[in-house]
Amino acid sequence: MQFSFKRFLPHILVLVGFIIASLAYFNPVLQGKAIFQNDIKQYIGMSKQQNDFRAKTGEETYWTNSAFGGMPTYQLGAQYPHNYIKKLDLVLRFLPRPADYLFLYLLSFYILLLVLKVDFKLAAIGALAFGFSTYLIIILGVGHNSKAHAIAYMPLVLSGILLTFQKRYVYGFLLTTVAMGLEIVSNHFQMTYYLLLLVVVLGIVYLIDAVKKKALPHYFKSVGILILAVVLSVGLNATGVMATQEYVKESTRGKSELTINPDGSPKEVTYGLDRDYITQFSYGKLETFNLFIPRFMGGGNFEHLGKDSAIYKKYKSEEGPTYWGQQPIVEAPAYVGAVVLFLFVLGLFLVKGRLKWWLVGGTIMSLLLSYGKNLSFLTDFFIDYVPLYNKFRAVSSIQVILELCVPVLAVFALVRLLNDFGKKEEKLKALKYTTIITAGIAVVFLLFKNSLFSFSGANDGYYIQSYGQDFINTVKEDRKSIFTADTLRTLMLVILASVTVYAFLKGKLKEKWVALTFGVLILFDLVGVDRRYVNNDDFVSVIKVNKPFAMNEADKEILKDKSHFRVFDISNEGLQNRTKASYFHNSLNGYNAAELKRYREVFDFYVAKNNMNVLNMLNTKYIIADTKEGVVSYFNDQANGNAWFVKKLKPVDSANDEILMLDSLDNKNVAIFARKTELLKKEKGKSFELDSLASIILKEAKPNYLKYESSNDNDGFAVFSEIYYGNGWKTFINGEPTTHMRVNYTLRGMDIPKGSHIIEFKFDPDVVKTGSGIALGSSVLLVLLLFGGLFYELKKNTSKSE
Repeated sequence: MQFSFKRFLPHILVLVGFIIASLAYFNPVLQGKAIFQNDIKQYIGMSKQQNDFRAKTGEETYWTNSAFGGMPTYQLGAQYPHNYIKKLDLVLRFLPRPADYLFLYLLSFYILLLVLKVDFKLAAIGALAFGFSTYLIIILGVGHNSKAHAIAYMPLVLSGILLTFQKRYVYGFLLTTVAMGLEIVSNHFQMTYYLLLLVVVLGIVYLIDAVKKKALPHYFKSVGILILAVVLSVGLNATGVMATQEYVKESTRGKSELTINPDGSPKEVTYGLDRDYITQFSYGKLETFNLFIPRFMGGGNFEHLGKDSAIYKKYKSEEGPTYWGQQPIVEAPAYVGAVVLFLFVLGLFLVKGRLKWWLVGGTIMSLLLSYGKNLSFLTDFFIDYVPLYNKFRAVSSIQVILELCVPVLAVFALVRLLNDFGKKEEKLKALKYTTIITAGIAVVFLLFKNSLFSFSGANDGYYIQSYGQDFINTVKEDRKSIFTADTLRTLMLVILASVTVYAFLKGKLKEKWVALTFGVLILFDLVGVDRRYVNNDDFVSVIKVNKPFAMNEADKEILKDKSHFRVFDISNEGLQNRTKASYFHNSLNGYNAAELKRYREVFDFYVAKNNMNVLNMLNTKYIIADTKEGVVSYFNDQANGNAWFVKKLKPVDSANDEILMLDSLDNKNVAIFARKTELLKKEKGKSFELDSLASIILKEAKPNYLKYESSNDNDGFAVFSEIYYGNGWKTFINGEPTTHMRVNYTLRGMDIPKGSHIIEFKFDPDVVKTGSGIALGSSVLLVLLLFGGLFYELKKNTSKSE
């Protein structure tokens, strides 16, 4: 037992160090404060209704009416039965947010390097290089928590894969299953997809290596084991995966039936996101040097420049629009680190074998795909031919793969430098080339910056129009100043790194001091840049984070109305905080990258243009707007209400016709639907007798349940001002199951027989029941395999000892 403790003591101390580092960087959490993250603010607004419902009833609703007229909660933190892998994730994230994600970065990467047989001291340095990479800290600052969550488990998944290829099949299978299960739990399928692309690169490199070594049986055995592990990990997350797969077809990530845009122009029919939307955030080729020089292109959109800046001296402002790249919005540069990149280049010369090639291959793939529309032939190929690639936007974010691969190779440069396998002459030669490349780039930029770069940005036209050419000329002076300062900073760090390696190779510096020096340099380099963008000033009281929105007079007035209706907020505050209305009301606005596609299309065609005919159809009873006296609510007495009988149900030939007719449709008397199948093409529609006494009244409303009472002397057809979603909403008349259909492009409609009836809508998705059963079975199977595998390994080791 004492031997085991000594064996694990260094790792325990490293983990304690990671906890201290995480809490030290985000130290305000120790004072009970929380980081203010704009994306999380919007998420709180979106999810408040379902959270309130859960707190009040103890039940889970998988539908919310608070945003986009109504949508499933699958992408809003829905809690599923038997989701035990999620409970494990919560155990691992025991630190206060966002220190928990930083700790996961460090822990996961440390395990990866240990699996690669790196000494624990160098593994700890590598973990710090990965965890404090600027992009990974920035996404915590702005609230991209699910993205950070997914990135944090990437190294752990790779650890399981590499263990399997090391012929440690049992441990590899178990770790891959758990790690991939945790990866899927993060619910950021874009990051998981990018991880898959890296695994494909790794698999190709290992296949080539297996062919050379005539080890194909082992290769395919490993692949088979890993496939089984991934299948089981999906089973652990079956409910979320199946619900998302079902929902994505109806969301903005699915195929649209429209062939026109809101302005009437032809629209490219796609099975995913629009090409321009996918490539909106494309990394500029020149921005590549941001990885090496933090403010090479000005840093973020706006930087604090201080009182010594040109803009302060002329305009008395300490901030300016310093970014001069091509992307519309940049919070901060994706800085990997001058010291880390120095070691990465050194690793290109010192590291040999398949490890180097899958890391370099992943890095190059990541960088090239991040260029997006700036390398259109490659991006178009992936959009058109690579499965699922067109489901994700912001292609620049694929650089997370680069930010994972670069520190691994950088650490292995240190490993090769410090071991005795290579000749000293070869190491000195590698150092010479590395220094010439890295320092040379910085020197060239310093000497020829005015000749090489214009320091003009894509957004400068706006500032010239608003503030004049002299303003931009002043800003350019500051852009040059911070470019020079950060390039000098990078050059000095490269020189220090180079001198450290040279001193070691000449016997002037001991091995332990080399590791310590690089650890200090990496932390100084990365944390120094990180603190420019995410620091203690970003923390506020927990109350402000948990309750980010305050009621104005318009909200208070609307909340006096206890009926069921929708609100459209077009005030400046509402446009800047698109989920503020969702926090208090059932809103037409929202903030989510995957709302229902048909609703988004109606919104773009009509709601965004304040088309009252469509707003009435959506039961928009109040509109919040700005006036000279402040924000007020306008009562719309023309709103159609919760449900109404129509006189006519009219078919149209296509989705185009259906959405275009909404503009002038007499939607209080006529409902329309598109004929899709040959069976319906001959449908001529229906007419209904309707007298003044016919009524349908909403009696009870919950997020996942609606109850109406209807009275009609004739058979009729009712339209409900609720968003149609066929996968989960079940309908009943007097307790007997029945069906409903989509009408008016995005609403629900139903045939109702004459007489008085109770009509109910219940959101009870079968996918949750089925998925939960699979998740339970998969969890039980994993536990059995875990104990069985550990027993097998223990028995095998005991036999070897004997």
